[in-house]
Amino acid sequence: MIATLRRAAWPVGVGLAGIAVYVLLQVTKPQPAPSVQPPRPISVEVVPAVRTTTRPTVVAFGEVRPGVRTQLVAQVGGKITSIAPAFIEGGRFGPDDVLLTIEDTDYRAAVDERRARVAAAQVDLDQALADADVARKQLAGQKSPSPLALKKPQVARAESALKAAETALALALTNLERTRISLPFAGRVESQAADLGQYVNPGKVLGSVFGTDVAEVRLALTTNQLSALGIPIGFDGGEAGGLPTTLSASLGGAVYRWQGALTRLDAAIDPTTRTVYGTVQVQDPYGLAQLTSGMPLAVGLYVDAEIEGRLVANGIQIAAEGLRAGDEIFVLDGEGLLDIRQVDVIHRSRHSALLASGVEAGEQVIVSAIRNPVRGMRLEAMDTEAVADSVGNEPDLDDNEA
Repeated sequence: MIATLRRAAWPVGVGLAGIAVYVLLQVTKPQPAPSVQPPRPISVEVVPAVRTTTRPTVVAFGEVRPGVRTQLVAQVGGKITSIAPAFIEGGRFGPDDVLLTIEDTDYRAAVDERRARVAAAQVDLDQALADADVARKQLAGQKSPSPLALKKPQVARAESALKAAETALALALTNLERTRISLPFAGRVESQAADLGQYVNPGKVLGSVFGTDVAEVRLALTTNQLSALGIPIGFDGGEAGGLPTTLSASLGGAVYRWQGALTRLDAAIDPTTRTVYGTVQVQDPYGLAQLTSGMPLAVGLYVDAEIEGRLVANGIQIAAEGLRAGDEIFVLDGEGLLDIRQVDVIHRSRHSALLASGVEAGEQVIVSAIRNPVRGMRLEAMDTEAVADSVGNEPDLDDNEA
């Protein structure tokens, strides 16, 4: 029995001894020194800010329209007896060129009749004046003769009749002149709505025409663009002529350019688009000066407008990607930490932004995306080369914000 217990206790003792040895080893093993690794900085792409003196160019878009567009309307009735060769779609006419003629027989007869009435009224006035002279001499010895005795009412009536006859004659001459339809400016015919032999009534629309002395382009400008141009809302170029503007369009694979000027801005902001509309004028868009460039500035053409802005001295230029929403920029400071700054934007384009304040030349502006940016977070520039304070020479600022 005792032998049996001894055989059974032997494995149990060996197991307990192994457990004791394992526990002793775990208790007496050396503990590793704690190691705290600092957070790894995020790699970002940076571009240095550059100091520059430049004149930004604002780009806008618009449709060419005539300075004057009107409908040709008959002021007298009658049959159209002649039409000028220029009175056809696309036809060119000059100031006071007769485009249509309405039959004037009745109007000439009316003029002759009015002239006869003027002559008769003149005779009546002469007779009344003669009678008044005779009455004045006959009543020279009387004291305070009445106006009626002196024929004064008769003279006044004769004068009024003459004036009425002369007014009627002037109206008849005007109606006769209206039978020859012309315009006081040079232009082109846009549409024709009457033809030879047609009878027209007063008020009948005969066609549509537009002037070719001046062409206009309406441009929608943002407040940021107005800042770059340096002009206020309600601007009027006046005698100065406005801001130089270059219009361009691509036709048939070729690019054509025309010179004009931004002459005025609207005095109110458009409530729908929150923009201010400006007007660019081009003188003689169909004239020889434009034809030498190979193409007139045609009405209805959609053009790009490049407007020369104000001179900006000692501005700061950064890459367009560096300007964040809300006019903020991310700067990598000298300690490798993120600094979030508010800047004053003068002009922004697809490639760059021009700032008035908020960053100094040579500072590293972050242009890559940062997830959950927090001021003071540690960053690392992909290009660690030091960038000196530099001065730019007329950077490319000739396009608008994207």
